[in-house]
Amino acid sequence: MDDDELIAAIAGGGDDTALGELFTRHASWLAARLRKALPADDVEDVLQETFIAVWKGAGTYQSRGTAANWLWVIARNQAALLLRKRGQPPVPLPEEAAEPGADPAEAALARAELAVAAAAALGGPDRAGEREVWRLLYVEDRPVAEVAELTGVPEGTVKSRAHRARRLLRAALGGGHTGPSTAEGGTR
Repeated sequence: MDDDELIAAIAGGGDDTALGELFTRHASWLAARLRKALPADDVEDVLQETFIAVWKGAGTYQSRGTAANWLWVIARNQAALLLRKRGQPPVPLPEEAAEPGADPAEAALARAELAVAAAAALGGPDRAGEREVWRLLYVEDRPVAEVAELTGVPEGTVKSRAHRARRLLRAALGGGHTGPSTAEGGTR
């Protein structure tokens, strides 16, 4: 099924399999674009709200453009709603969604850069917990509850390890200063 057919299936009867497929196809690139303007902790919330809105609003979809652009507009709106609820100013996000996979060379370069950063930031023996959580959450795209079950730790521990892994990776990628008190999970 193409994206338009998946959206029609969701609209026609709330097909959760179709919603899952749409999520699988689009969540990663939506998250990547949202991460350019939102804190990493907010991206998961915005994605969840985006796909809830897709579930509820699939009947309003008109295939005048691409499904990717429709999803991006919803994600942008959800990001704006989140920030507005917090009383924060809106963040600049592009109007149009770049087609997923539009530049394969850029995507390959980004994946290679991330792999190198992950190995550097999470490769040490003292980072086994963060490395495992990173692999399960972000490489295998498993939900927090499942990662908690697989690793035998509470969901809160999974979330804190994921947060620490993201900070370490951000520092390895040159995304800002991460001193010992924040990178090692200390107080802010």
